[in-house]
Amino acid sequence: MIPIKADNRLVKKGDTFIALRGVNGDGHDYIEKAIANGASKIIAEEGSYDVETIIVPNTREYLKNYLVENYSYLIKEMKIIGVTGTNGKTTTAYLIHNALNMLGIKCGYIGTVGFFIKNKIRPLNNTTPDLLDLYNMFLECYDNGCKCIAIEVSSQGIANKRVETLKFDYAIFTNLTQDHLDYHITMENYALAKQILFKRLKKDGKAIINNDDEYKNYFLLKTNNNITYGFSESDYMITNYRLSNLKTTFTYQNNKKTNNILTHLIGKYNIYNLLAAIVVLKELNISDYDIAKVCSQVAPPNGRMTTINYRTNSIVIDYAHTPDAIEKIIDTMRELTNGRIFVVFGCTGDRDRSKRSIMTKIVTDKAKFAFLTNDDPHYENPKQIFEDMTLGITNTNYTIMADRKKAIITAIGMLKSNDILLILGKGHEEFMIIKDQKIPFNDENVVKKYLEEIKI
Repeated sequence: MIPIKADNRLVKKGDTFIALRGVNGDGHDYIEKAIANGASKIIAEEGSYDVETIIVPNTREYLKNYLVENYSYLIKEMKIIGVTGTNGKTTTAYLIHNALNMLGIKCGYIGTVGFFIKNKIRPLNNTTPDLLDLYNMFLECYDNGCKCIAIEVSSQGIANKRVETLKFDYAIFTNLTQDHLDYHITMENYALAKQILFKRLKKDGKAIINNDDEYKNYFLLKTNNNITYGFSESDYMITNYRLSNLKTTFTYQNNKKTNNILTHLIGKYNIYNLLAAIVVLKELNISDYDIAKVCSQVAPPNGRMTTINYRTNSIVIDYAHTPDAIEKIIDTMRELTNGRIFVVFGCTGDRDRSKRSIMTKIVTDKAKFAFLTNDDPHYENPKQIFEDMTLGITNTNYTIMADRKKAIITAIGMLKSNDILLILGKGHEEFMIIKDQKIPFNDENVVKKYLEEIKI
């Protein structure tokens, strides 16, 4: 572990504490606590303290330079694969991690569902952790023999300079749809924030771009070695696909060669996710035979299309929380069933309000019935969230049920024969965040416990 700490709670005797100024706090306010916890050296921008102190103009610049000078030579020995986009980051990065480990190439994963080295090491607070945390995880991967690291790179992570010192071997763009406009204001700002990842490629690095996305030109930089994928004319072009309840089969062409893939991932959007992973595998010189074999074995991360059977019905838990993701998963389910589709979903508080009614319109247009419920209200009044969700909605096939557990159980009770219940928004998450409290809550656990109680 790097002997510098930016969180006073992690400081142990003999550590150095660096006081970083951030959006939500100032490390200078915690220097005395760090000293009480055993810090023997302080790096700050101001002040005088009872232990060795180094005053610098900018602690973030100091930290960045320190990390590069002391550890970049180790990180350079691993292939760094960055994945960005509104939807599909988690699944794509996790599939790369999963596939490479199955192929005997040890690969770490850093992203929404946690930090993994083959198996989960620990959960993370941010999709893209802060720079010091990232370096610690990279070094942990190095010490554990990883040859590659697949990392989700969020627009906010880029904007907050969490990957500023890193150079990537591969940068993947999945798609861009409405999200985080409370932060970025416009879609152009959103795209430009993500574009920075593609300016951080190594000289021999490769940019892997979804050629079907309307924002692709922001990422097809002329200075990069670009590889495209998609249904349109691309370097890796999907020529056909077929869905069933248990699998997806599709065909893609590359260098005039046709390859057939069978996977247990469901849906057209998962073909995009898997094909992006296939491009990385091909670039790492994995054979077509081994790629096809591993594609038949890989699984998505927990909370992405997690399916629980209930009599003749299916209960599907997914992280979908944007208009595009919700529309795609409902459309996918419609391809798989002639039964009814029910949806339980909510909107996160203190986030982009403009997408709330859009999501409700999509759900009520495409599903039989919807339950509007809580999804991490944070400090926002749930009443305001529900008002935003129903603003301008003329459909009447929904109810507001703030208690998420009650909404899930009530929705299960409405299932009859060959119906599908989609529980959307939280996916793998283990908590409901209300103000400053993290209350244990997991959609899958709620479903399984209830089905056990009614002995299904």
